[in-house]
Amino acid sequence: MTSNQSLVVDMDSHVMEPPDLWVNYLEPKYRDRAIRIDRDKDGEEVLLVDNEVLLKGRLAALGGAEHDAVSTFTDTNLTYMDGCPKASYDTDARVRLLDEWGVDKGLVFPTIGILWDKEDDAELAMAYARAYNNWQWDFARPALDRILPVAHVPLYDVNLAYKELKRCLDIGFKGMFMAPEPVGGKRPSHPDFDPIWKLMTEANLPVCIHLIVRFNRVVNLSNTQWWDITKESPDTVFSFGLGGTMQLIPAVAALVCDGLFERHPKLKVAIVESGAGYVRYLMDRLDEKYERFKKTSCLSRPPSEYIRENFWFVMDPSEASIDAQCDLVGEDKFLWGSDYPHVDSHMTAMQEVNEALAPMSPDRRKLVMGENARALFQL
Repeated sequence: MTSNQSLVVDMDSHVMEPPDLWVNYLEPKYRDRAIRIDRDKDGEEVLLVDNEVLLKGRLAALGGAEHDAVSTFTDTNLTYMDGCPKASYDTDARVRLLDEWGVDKGLVFPTIGILWDKEDDAELAMAYARAYNNWQWDFARPALDRILPVAHVPLYDVNLAYKELKRCLDIGFKGMFMAPEPVGGKRPSHPDFDPIWKLMTEANLPVCIHLIVRFNRVVNLSNTQWWDITKESPDTVFSFGLGGTMQLIPAVAALVCDGLFERHPKLKVAIVESGAGYVRYLMDRLDEKYERFKKTSCLSRPPSEYIRENFWFVMDPSEASIDAQCDLVGEDKFLWGSDYPHVDSHMTAMQEVNEALAPMSPDRRKLVMGENARALFQL
């Protein structure tokens, strides 16, 4: 724990799910369809979802923070577990890592959980989510003063989602993970999902929108413009640099412009793993178009006002513009995240974020480092 009284909170860390998580935690009726890691007939490591190959080879790159980033993609001897540092799945080791970094609390998101997609089978999808949430609770429960669990709740069936979300909130989960994509042809702002947003508003906890990866379709807008993924792989720097941002900027704009916050003015939304340096630009861009086309809009106020009131943004450790963003948007709206232990994260995240925030006043730095998270999660 940090020695001073201000809080330090990592808003974007991950677990690496044990390969047998779903075999052990899935209800018996679904166990023969468990998510698992196995070997194919050629001896290559594969990630299986509902007995179909979702990802083949290079599974170490799902984690890999403690390895050279390129080697996780090229070294065929590295396995999934080679990419999983012990702190990514063991409670005591995670607490020791937080101590080493000088971090008081860390929010945890899934890894395999941001990959799989079962829109065609809502009951199986929720069974997968229940199994993960139960394991995550077992992971976090011995150290709830340090580890902040976030419920994985797919929205394919609103009634199932409501039931699982309420269960998780009732036992002590600190928020909800949501994928930045339409569900069943409906954007998350559709009134059908209002029971979910009402429940989150009543809990006074945030919906955490985090980037996802879909191997069966393109999610981020940039790849569809510049790379034909049926013929070639997008450039790695391009994909890791813009993939999340190009998912989450449209997600923010859609939720606002659809009028979600007209119906749920107290709903909290945290935007995770897309950087945060674009926020004022997005506010200005939407406001300018709103002034031009407000007669066609369902909004009663400029879009920037909803962004300012309902959203929080998680910076990457090395972003240099956050002090300016605090001036332009509000110093109570920015937080930081390490993305540990993913392949594009750094074990030096704390050093990087301290250097990036060095130009800030001490009071503002305390807000971004953790005091904003204290207010957001009622810590």
